[in-house]
Amino acid sequence: MKIIIAGAGEVGFHLAKLLSYESQEITLIDPNKHNLVYAETHLDIKVLNGDATSIRLLKEAKVATAELFIAVTSSQTTNITACVLAKQLGAKKTIARISNTEFINYKDEVGFTKFGIDELISPEQLAAKEIELLLNQSVFNDTYEFEGGALTMLGLNLTQNAQIVGKSVKEAAKLIPNVHFVPIAIQRYGSHLTTIPRGNTVFLEGDHVVFITSKGGDDELCRLAGLFKTEIKNVMILGGGRIGRKTAKSLTHGRFNIKVVENNKERAFELADRLPNTLIINADGRNVELLEEENIEDMDAFIAVTGNSETNIISSLMAKSKGVKKTIALVENIDYFELSHSIGIDTLINKKLLAANSIFRYIRKGDVVAMTKLSSMDAELLEFVVKPKSKISERVIKELNFPLTAIIGGVIRNGQGMLALGDFKIEAGDRVVVCCLPESIKKVESFFF
Repeated sequence: MKIIIAGAGEVGFHLAKLLSYESQEITLIDPNKHNLVYAETHLDIKVLNGDATSIRLLKEAKVATAELFIAVTSSQTTNITACVLAKQLGAKKTIARISNTEFINYKDEVGFTKFGIDELISPEQLAAKEIELLLNQSVFNDTYEFEGGALTMLGLNLTQNAQIVGKSVKEAAKLIPNVHFVPIAIQRYGSHLTTIPRGNTVFLEGDHVVFITSKGGDDELCRLAGLFKTEIKNVMILGGGRIGRKTAKSLTHGRFNIKVVENNKERAFELADRLPNTLIINADGRNVELLEEENIEDMDAFIAVTGNSETNIISSLMAKSKGVKKTIALVENIDYFELSHSIGIDTLINKKLLAANSIFRYIRKGDVVAMTKLSSMDAELLEFVVKPKSKISERVIKELNFPLTAIIGGVIRNGQGMLALGDFKIEAGDRVVVCCLPESIKKVESFFF
């Protein structure tokens, strides 16, 4: 697939890096030559120095033959303009990164597709949604919903209190009648290796396990894992930038009491005007005494989303030491994900990875309607729509020659989520959720052509 990416900043470079691993034909465009140097020397891609809104440059990039054009510069105007031009010049599909989320809220009414933009994404909005979902599933450290929660991915670390420790997958399933969850990926403690569990796979203490659950599965997992659901009510947000503001705005419509700590005085006053139901504190959130004065020990959740990863990590660790139940930190370096479970922060989020997940489904073959990469694990979770002529249509799962490095976690049929075990028959129109390791992606895709 020929893909052109406009913008070699943090999102664009990360996308180019991930896509280059997949042997896609990538062209990266950026007006800043310095941004392209590292990409050109470290990735197997083509780079073009210049303005992505230049028709001459787009033609040089052979945009007419591009199957996907992605504009993720820091300028919303540039992204929209570049996508419109790319579409007019022959690009099959265009995606624009935007900062004004009103565009997403009113995209159908405005009709962005009419003038050449197929999809709009906001990494900041994606991060805010991820945070809200994590707070609603407070005992878990990985979450992702399919079709509004018909099926849900939940990740947790197994402690010695978990009833399933020392038991195989088959034995664990017998602990609860009519079980509503199935394990789809395991990462052993101290290992970077991701495995797809089978019936004889034994759960061990320290395992990071990802499950697919249907309705009620989260309660069953809590019981078997020795976890207790605690209501999140009082939330402190460190950082009043775009993500902090969007998170506070979305949470104030729910059951949460929100405090936002923002160091910049001008931004703090702006937040106070925009968020009348939120307490805004103009102070340095790195000041431990200040946080103690603001009763951090009474907070149920602490969310650090400043522009500095180290500040977010350290402040979250400090909050954890004060007894805060749930800590979430925004980080820019994806390598930090491997540290989250060992250093004590509940969840790390990365807007680059969230944006990549949102875009990646457009390069997958078959009718992929949703996908996510599992945090700190080398696996993908994809949702396919089954076509009438697909290989998998009207077939029983156990009769499929499905790769061992992949597993069907569940099926959504007529809006209802169901776990799909060996005797389950896949039908046309089903939405099938699959977890697979990188080496099996192409084979999995072939079942859904």
